[in-house]
Amino acid sequence: MSQSAPDMTPDKDLPLREDIRLLGRLLGDTIREQEGEAVFDVVEHIRQTSIRFHRDEDAAARQELETILNSLSHGRTNQIIRAYSYFSHLANLAEDQHHVRRSRAHAMAESAPREGTIARALELVREAGISSEELQRFFASALVCPVLTAHPTEVRRKSTIDREMEVSQILAQRDRQHLTPEETVACEEAMRRAILTLWQTSILRRTRLKVIDEVANGLSYYDYTFFQELPRFYAHLEDLLAGMDSAWSKIELPSFLRMGSWIGGDRDGNPFVTADVLRQALLLQSKQAIGFYLEEIHLLGSELSLDGRYVNVSDQLQKLVEMSPDHSPHRQDEPYRRAISGIYARLAATAKALGFGEVVYHPVAEVPAYANAEELAGDLSILHRSLTSHGSDALARGRLRTLRRAVDVFGFHLASLDLRQNADVHERVVAELFEQANPGTAYMQLSEADRVELLLRELRTSRPLTSPYLAYSPDTMSELAIVREAAKAHGLYGRISVPNYVISKASDPSDVLEVALLLKEAGLLRSRDGEMSINIVPLFETIEDLRQCGKVMDALFSMPDYMRFLRSRGQIQEVMLGYSDSNKDGGFLTSGWELYKAEITLVEIFARHGVALRLFHGRGGSVGRGGGPSYQAILAQPGGAVQGAIRITEQGEVIAGKYSNPDLGRRNLEILASATLEASLLHSGTPAPRDEYLKAMEELSASAYQAYRNLVYETEGFERYFWESTVIGEIANLNIGSRPASRTNSRRIEDLRAIPWVFGWAQCRLMLPGWYGFGSAVNAWLKNHPDTGLSLLQEMHRKWPFFETLLSNMDMVLAKSNIAIASRYAKLVEDEELRKAIFPRLRQEWEDSIGQLLAITGQNGLLDRNPLLARSIRNRFPYLDPLNHLQVELLKRHRAGDADERVVQGIHLSINGVAAGLRNSG
Repeated sequence: MSQSAPDMTPDKDLPLREDIRLLGRLLGDTIREQEGEAVFDVVEHIRQTSIRFHRDEDAAARQELETILNSLSHGRTNQIIRAYSYFSHLANLAEDQHHVRRSRAHAMAESAPREGTIARALELVREAGISSEELQRFFASALVCPVLTAHPTEVRRKSTIDREMEVSQILAQRDRQHLTPEETVACEEAMRRAILTLWQTSILRRTRLKVIDEVANGLSYYDYTFFQELPRFYAHLEDLLAGMDSAWSKIELPSFLRMGSWIGGDRDGNPFVTADVLRQALLLQSKQAIGFYLEEIHLLGSELSLDGRYVNVSDQLQKLVEMSPDHSPHRQDEPYRRAISGIYARLAATAKALGFGEVVYHPVAEVPAYANAEELAGDLSILHRSLTSHGSDALARGRLRTLRRAVDVFGFHLASLDLRQNADVHERVVAELFEQANPGTAYMQLSEADRVELLLRELRTSRPLTSPYLAYSPDTMSELAIVREAAKAHGLYGRISVPNYVISKASDPSDVLEVALLLKEAGLLRSRDGEMSINIVPLFETIEDLRQCGKVMDALFSMPDYMRFLRSRGQIQEVMLGYSDSNKDGGFLTSGWELYKAEITLVEIFARHGVALRLFHGRGGSVGRGGGPSYQAILAQPGGAVQGAIRITEQGEVIAGKYSNPDLGRRNLEILASATLEASLLHSGTPAPRDEYLKAMEELSASAYQAYRNLVYETEGFERYFWESTVIGEIANLNIGSRPASRTNSRRIEDLRAIPWVFGWAQCRLMLPGWYGFGSAVNAWLKNHPDTGLSLLQEMHRKWPFFETLLSNMDMVLAKSNIAIASRYAKLVEDEELRKAIFPRLRQEWEDSIGQLLAITGQNGLLDRNPLLARSIRNRFPYLDPLNHLQVELLKRHRAGDADERVVQGIHLSINGVAAGLRNSG
């Protein structure tokens, strides 16, 4: 598979084209060798026909393409799907490497710091006259936390990701080294072996993932990226600050950028997350962290061979030496090695105490374990101070520096693991607890005011509500076991190991107080002391909940009992905003607007009550679930919404896209930190948008909401149209996650999870959740404001970051959509009348949305202002479209009763390939 289209690429992009050609050639050679010349010829014929169709919009080429694809046998179809799927994956690697290449080119040319880098953020801070004291205060209280979540849109297996990483590393090696002809051949041979292994490895899983499998998959990104790149980020930031002001050279920054996770703690709609799974997840996380430290300490010992006769070590280090069990005569004059042997032995004892089993390198003797990560960090700091005391600063800035930072960031817990459960579950559990303790309470029948009164009364008591002598339902026992397991984790790994409890579908103050009651039963909330060991985080998801969130928080802050507990959390309240369900509930435009308004309301209410706001953004990979560029999204927040702290979910295939490559992973982490710094210090006082903008958005949102709800929830048969015109049914059966696709067994849109809802529309290339309703809204607006309507929207796009980001994200989604391909999926709907009633509406709205977007932005075509993405689409879509055509044909066969297992396998393979080609699809 190679590219033969005319090369109109700018010189800087030629290496990308060369990498794609190389990978395509190696994949083509592999297909020819493994499957035969005939298969290769079909792949090539499809490729050339697809490129011709894309380049010339040749109708004959499209017909020829469909004829070829529809005539393929089952076995040949799957071979073709695998070929194009792997090409999409390999093209992604080439693009990622090109991003790294361009970043390195800027760095080597000593270009001005680019937008989104920490260097640029500090430059802006300096230009704004922000003092060192203000900057220090920011870092002292800041928190930036990407939270990895397991969701059924990551369709790749770890086996394939590992091989892709191998290819990526070889591409990087070719870029960064001047290779001899022999080395060039060796590199190509290594790449050929990796691609051959990929071809002979199944993309699909034969069995559904278990939660612990998802935990293990998530942990792999620490080896890929986080262990190395997070400490390097901090070192780079500290050096930049020291370069700005020498006073910073004596300051070690607090670890404000940390990792979070939901994998193993998120049981909303996932019955497989239990207390036992939580315990295993925490153990695996701790094992990953401590295993990394043991290896680094072992290597550090081999490096620090300093002789005590040549250097004068500190008194504290001498004490470590005297306490060390290492009495080898070979190291009697090597104080650092003896001290490190003692540190290693204590950490090995810690691993054993936590139940890890044997370590790789046996310690020299049995010694007491560390009580916590702070003790380990203290010993490493003694090494650091001793080295600097005798002029060995350069040694202190090597492996020891990054290890000390790693211990500070990851502790013994690795990542903070959140608990999450649905408010409805809490309600049932609390109702049972009250009924068992006092029959006749009838909690479910109480008004909200009476519930709050009862909950507060119980929270004031120190006695438990549960009894070991009463029998509870399995659900209640499960929920109690979870919080009790969290309490055990606090004792083993520290409170930071499980710091948050997220409440899905929160809508009333009682939803928060119910969780407080459950925490109290596990000793995580102590009435007498007014202490709470876990943050309770309400998640507002639906449009109505977003509109009511201010009232809920105002009511909570007006309760002295709740404020008493909140003071023990530093008077900081976290609130999570759900982009996914709000979009499914009200559509793209209304979801974005209601989220924005909710933030404004929360900022005002929190300020009035003197409570610090920390927002947790439940963003998905796709625009339909709040995705899009993180830097612009953070800066587009209302003034005061980013108060030095932000948490953001990283979901599904986005995790691999952002963090499997260490260079890209570092860049994405830096973007989050830079944007938070800028939003907090430079944009916190941003004035509210003009009233005209707010009124315009309110009117646009109302029209878009009406259009979206009318289609999705009020059009008879739409539910059936969705299930028949997309691969949602097949997605539900694909082994790509432990969580069911729907919250219940029904097919109702209301019960469907937002992730497969968005994923289904992405697969058929309609991408409906990312734009539907916009065209109708602007049409209505212009009808009501014929003279100045368009000019005001154009001004809003130029001057209001929120509106500009909204349209930029929609631009990306519309560019990835394809109405012609979507029309083929529409033909899968058996009821012709239903198809004719709905698809023309979709087409018209799609055309209107594109037309109005271009009119407002002044673009001549989609992605005029995003040439990088436009280039990406040009490169990949001729290879993506055949997968869609094949998917449609396979769906026809499957739904017509073809029971051949290769048909189902082909559908699942095509889902994988389309997701890879779109990149942010779920």
